[in-house]
Amino acid sequence: MTPPPAATSVPDAAPGYVPRRTLPVRVEAVRQLRRRRTLVIGALLVLLPAVVAVAFAVGGGPDDTGATSLVDTGTVSGLNFAATCVFLSAGFLLVVPVALFCGDTVAAEAGWSSLRYLLAAPVPRSRLLLVKLWVALLFSLAAMVLLPLSALAVGTAAYGWGPLDLPTGGGLPPGEAIGRLAVTVAYVFVSQLVTAGLAFWLSTVTDAPLGAVGGALGLTIVGSILDAVTALGEWREFLPAHWQFAWTDAFGSQPEWGAMTRGAAVSVAYALVLFALAFRSFRTKDIVS
Repeated sequence: MTPPPAATSVPDAAPGYVPRRTLPVRVEAVRQLRRRRTLVIGALLVLLPAVVAVAFAVGGGPDDTGATSLVDTGTVSGLNFAATCVFLSAGFLLVVPVALFCGDTVAAEAGWSSLRYLLAAPVPRSRLLLVKLWVALLFSLAAMVLLPLSALAVGTAAYGWGPLDLPTGGGLPPGEAIGRLAVTVAYVFVSQLVTAGLAFWLSTVTDAPLGAVGGALGLTIVGSILDAVTALGEWREFLPAHWQFAWTDAFGSQPEWGAMTRGAAVSVAYALVLFALAFRSFRTKDIVS
């Protein structure tokens, strides 16, 4: 008796064709890594801590007497400097790599007129989107990890290694402080999933990469503006921007997780809807480029 075909086989497909083996993640990651915009973003994130350190040196450094924020303790130690760089960048700079990697990934292929050739390879549409989304999120996370690592190296060289002084008083030993920084990076990444979802969805509905990236950044800025409108009251809690600095609660003598939990829930909820819209729109899209 002839055995039944494998579950991964496709009727009338060429021998050896397996959809899940098309467009490997490694291949897509190497393609994205070699692009100029990836190298520029990486260089910017590496150089930013050095620029901040020079600014502190020129300006005499922040006054750590009566400190009320992480910036006020930025020159106390390398760990304080790393936390300061994250604080200075989380509001906008770290949003840019997320919007760029997620908004450029599909629209760029359409702009280069290579998208239809990928689908004719053939790469299933769902497989193509999954791989591109996975790589875009991976690069976004790498960008968020690169900044504090670079800042920690620059800050340790400039201000030495030591405990992390808290604006509220007291300090954290280096081991615990590194753990708090890791939690911070993880939360910033989760909080930016909304921007990732928005940029990725726009990338599937337009052939202009700048339109997808710019649209995601623009709507993120609009969210921040709306959050500043106090007349909205409790409605602001439904805005992802309302929780973007909830991670600062991790830098207290006793960390508070309530705001971060609510912020992560809001971000993930919006992101899941936007990712679903991206897959839905791309599934029926007429690919002509």
